[in-house]
Amino acid sequence: MPVQAVVFDLDGVLIDSEPVWEDVRRGYVAERGGRWLPDTQERLMGMSTVEWAAYIATDLVDGVTAEEVAYQVIDRMSVKYEENLPVLPGAVDVVRRMAEYRPLGLSSSSPRALIELVLAQLGVDALFRATVSTEEVDSGKPAPDGYLTVAAQLEVPSRACVAVEDSSNGLRSAHAAGMTVIAVPRAAHPPASDALDLAAHVAAGLDEITPELVEVVHR
Repeated sequence: MPVQAVVFDLDGVLIDSEPVWEDVRRGYVAERGGRWLPDTQERLMGMSTVEWAAYIATDLVDGVTAEEVAYQVIDRMSVKYEENLPVLPGAVDVVRRMAEYRPLGLSSSSPRALIELVLAQLGVDALFRATVSTEEVDSGKPAPDGYLTVAAQLEVPSRACVAVEDSSNGLRSAHAAGMTVIAVPRAAHPPASDALDLAAHVAAGLDEITPELVEVVHR
């Protein structure tokens, strides 16, 4: 089946957001006298808004609701992005390059408000035909829900999509949806070896991702 769409992740692929998320959520927990555990950041990666807010409210901080956590953390993230968006090298170019090749989708664990803010600041919002936040589906990554929903919105089979991911849960999610996966690992948060093994290709950076590469790995 030929490639019919390319689907990007956002955090860790187009923007180096994980350090910002960690800084904001760790600071939020510390201000409220909470407990930041050694595996907290790893556990939070890929969770939907509902999932990570509930985890913080239940396991890390006392006396707040998940709704309060989500609102306050997302508000702080918006401010951080407006002050300095951590764009990764080649992000805008790869989106424009691949948009000329096939329709684009995006499956992100970020909330809808941050997805729209980031894509607008990058100037590429009009290039994505479908964008899905995992807060809009039943389960976040590593479940395949977000990627399956993007494929449905693009009106293409998930098996005809190539996904670009960086994290363990993201790789597992796209693979579980039946997509061919290109991994672009981040050194600060390298994916687990079993997750990386699911990728059809491991790229050193976004400049490596071209229509020619996509055609080769999807065979």
